[in-house]
Amino acid sequence: MRLDDSLKPALQQRRDASLYRRRLTVESPPGAEVVADGKRYVNFCSNDYLGLANHPDVAAAFATAAQRYGVGSGASHLVCGHHREHHELEQALAECTGRPRALLFSTGYMANLAVITSLLSKADAVFQDKLNHASLLDAGLLSGARFQRFLHNDIDNLTRKLKRSAGERKLIATDAVFSMDGDGARLAELAACARQHHAWLMVDDAHGFGCVGPNGSGSVAAAGLNQDDVPIYMATLGKAIGTAGAFVAGSEALIETLIQCGRTYIYTTALPPAIAAATRVSLQVLQREAWRSEHLQRLIAAFKRGAEDMGLALMPSTSAIQPLLVGSASKAMELSAALMRAGVLVTAIRPPTVARGQSRLRITLSAAHSEQQLDRLLNALANLSR
Repeated sequence: MRLDDSLKPALQQRRDASLYRRRLTVESPPGAEVVADGKRYVNFCSNDYLGLANHPDVAAAFATAAQRYGVGSGASHLVCGHHREHHELEQALAECTGRPRALLFSTGYMANLAVITSLLSKADAVFQDKLNHASLLDAGLLSGARFQRFLHNDIDNLTRKLKRSAGERKLIATDAVFSMDGDGARLAELAACARQHHAWLMVDDAHGFGCVGPNGSGSVAAAGLNQDDVPIYMATLGKAIGTAGAFVAGSEALIETLIQCGRTYIYTTALPPAIAAATRVSLQVLQREAWRSEHLQRLIAAFKRGAEDMGLALMPSTSAIQPLLVGSASKAMELSAALMRAGVLVTAIRPPTVARGQSRLRITLSAAHSEQQLDRLLNALANLSR
């Protein structure tokens, strides 16, 4: 059978089930408003939580570094691609998170794959929250370790699995803020559980770093925990920080192990130095402009009040991710399309990203949004509910 003849029926099934994914082509800088496919929208589906992706200081740092160092790194970190800008950013990230070392990765997916596949083998065991990001789940499967998922935020369920485990090494991995539900992990309880059962705790703080904690230092710091509690900390730079890439922060031994053994670190080209330079400036802006996170928290509270007044079925989240549970994939698509006609961009999230019957509108707020733009979203949702 020809390749296309084999693939086309499955694609048609996706269309019929309202699960087909389409890309918008954005023609403007990231921000509270974007132009996509020729039309301007108020954007409520971006992960640019602090509005830093188009900050003039960050953009200027990128442009200056690109003029000075070029637009690529030229090689992997272990050949000749590790630039002084990378080194200085790693030092800044280690200081920000209060850890001895940090290591840059091209993406959060690569960082999670490197950690779990480097630390675990067939004799070991990995335990993951049922709602973890796909990168954590894939890494657990690829590691060869005994892979077990525990019920979402259910410490008792995790404890029972840990007690039954014969793994030589035991790793608990969790998102800090769950990307599709917007709620947070019970980090203090997870840390206590890990200590009790001689396990390591890894936290993926992709949606928390920059938004919470002292000077945006993340969910672990916000929970009052340290490196002894959470020895493996990962966060991304393409969300609240507004640039690209990711990092792992931890002990000297952890970082050196990832440098020596992490296949997704060793065998890939390093981030452009200009990205590292822009990220370092973004971290400085984050600390200098504390009003951003404060404004974001006010917008979150105002949105939740407005949604509650309308009787909307928001999921329990205090983060910038505010999902509106719809149910069917087709209904979620209909509502997303109706919002687009009203000039409001909100993505419909459908299986397999979420469970069947759990399709939703994933509304995300940003410090770049004004109160007037938030009112526009609420008015559009009110019109739909009527």
